[in-house]
Amino acid sequence: MKYISILLLSLVFSAKAQKPEIEKLLNDWHKAAADVKFDAYFGAFTKDAVYIGTDAAENWKVDAFKAWAKPYFDKGTTWNFKAVERNIFISADGKFAWFDELLDTQMKLCRGSGVLRKEDGKWKIAHYVLSMTVPNDNLEEVVAAKQKIEDAYLQNVKSKK
Repeated sequence: MKYISILLLSLVFSAKAQKPEIEKLLNDWHKAAADVKFDAYFGAFTKDAVYIGTDAAENWKVDAFKAWAKPYFDKGTTWNFKAVERNIFISADGKFAWFDELLDTQMKLCRGSGVLRKEDGKWKIAHYVLSMTVPNDNLEEVVAAKQKIEDAYLQNVKSKK
């Protein structure tokens, strides 16, 4: 029983020790975009990562996201996201972590969430989802503004099934 208690305590301390490492990875990743550092930004992803953006069509494997983003980095017209809140959770085995964050962006408040995977002793982003927030009092007007575009997109997606 004593050994189990020691093992559990070491896992708890190990997870707490990894949170600052994860915070740094995510903060550096967002800063790399703001500082127009393509290699640093995309170096934070796993090779099989997925990035889901705010548009319904934005569900990219990392190579497709790189191709889309490259012209923005080349022109120096990237994005600047700053986390104002973040929650981090780490799996018991220390191989995966997941997080959610509230972001201050040029689109005003957004939410980000993702999954991290530990590869060769370093955390990497395996999956990221960016979402715009919509005040509940404005839902009807936002739905009306996007209805025509998203109805057409939805019809196209359904026709491919």
